[in-house]
Amino acid sequence: MKIKILSSGKEDLKQGYNFYSEQGEGLGSYFLDSLYSDVDSLLVSAGVHEKHFGYYRTLSKRFPFAIYYSLVDDTILVSAILDCRMEPAWIREKLKN
Repeated sequence: MKIKILSSGKEDLKQGYNFYSEQGEGLGSYFLDSLYSDVDSLLVSAGVHEKHFGYYRTLSKRFPFAIYYSLVDDTILVSAILDCRMEPAWIREKLKN
C-alpha cells in the first residue's frame, strides 16, 4: 500500500503550516511533522475509519485537524486535511471541490 497526498491536501498542509508559523517559532514545522506522522499511520489503519462526506476520516493526534482520504486499489489518496473548527457546511463544500 502507498500514500498519495493530492494537491488539495498539500495546499491544506501549506495553509496550516502558515497559520501555525505565525503563532510561534517552530510551531509550523511541528504541525507538519505531526500531520505527516498521522498520514503515515494510515499505512496501518486505512479503511477502518468512519466515512464523512463520502471520505474516510481520521483525526490528528496533536492538532484539531481531520484527514480525509479514499482507497483506490493499493493507494491511499489523501484529498484534504482540514481544520475541525470550521463549520461543517464549509467542510462539506470544500470536499465537493
